Parts: sequence; C-alpha cells; structure tokens
Amino acid sequence: MKTNDIGLEVRDSKLLVEKLNKLLANYQVHYQNLRNFHWNVSGPNFFELHAKFEELYTTANESVDEVAERILTLGGRPFSSYSEYIENSSISEAKEVKESKKMVEIIKENLNTLLNIEREVLESASEQADEGTVTLMSDYITAKEKVVWMLSAYLR
Repeated sequence: MKTNDIGLEVRDSKLLVEKLNKLLANYQVHYQNLRNFHWNVSGPNFFELHAKFEELYTTANESVDEVAERILTLGGRPFSSYSEYIENSSISEAKEVKESKKMVEIIKENLNTLLNIEREVLESASEQADEGTVTLMSDYITAKEKVVWMLSAYLR
C-alpha cells in the first residue's frame, strides 16, 4: 500500500482528486456566472442583487482556491485552464441573461449542482477516512444549503 504525503492511500486519493477536479471545474464556471450577473444586473433590485452577487462570487473564489489546494494536498494536479473547466463542468455558462429573477434562478440551480457534487465528494472522502476533505465538504454543504434556502425564499 503506497501512501501520499499525508498518509492516505495514493489509489484512493487519485479517485478523490478526480471528483475534486470536477467540483473545481463547476466552481469556476459558477464563479464566472456570478461575476457576469454582478456586472450586468439591473432593475429595481439592482443594489440588493449587485451586493449579493459580489458576496457570492467572493465566497466562490475562496472555495476555488481551497479545493485546488486540497487537490494539491492529496498529491494531485488541479485543473487550471478554461478548457478543462468547460470540458468537466456540469454547470453551463450563463450568457446574456438580462432578467434579474432568471439570474437568481440560475444561481440557485448552480448551487444545487455544486451541492450534489460536494455530497459525492463527502461520501468518497468518508469511505477513505480523509477527514480534511470531509470537513471541507461538510462546511461547504452547510453554508450552501442556507444560501439555497435564502434564494428560494427570494424567488417566492
């Protein structure tokens, strides 16, 4: 049994790195969608949504960095090009969305996609006794579920 620098089995870590890279790719597209919406939101809810979108993209940017660093900690290489992100993301680029309500709906859908991937990563990390990844995913899931609840309330 070969282990990586933090004592986890290399074979298991490679599988986890693949899932984390999928998460990273989705986070990057989600992040860019948020930037797009922040720049292009207009209408009566401009001030509220402009600030919220900035808050969300700041959080997403921090998560991108943490996921990439976790991949490196596990001995992998994080995706680092737009072509890798697009090729490996389930989240689509949101181009030319003009209606603010649609922006919020897309963000909620994107967050649910990220939640599903994070739950998959959490399950795999638990099976491998990778407490660092488990904790990271658990924190993401808890925070993201609250944001989804808030966006759902906004859309009602």
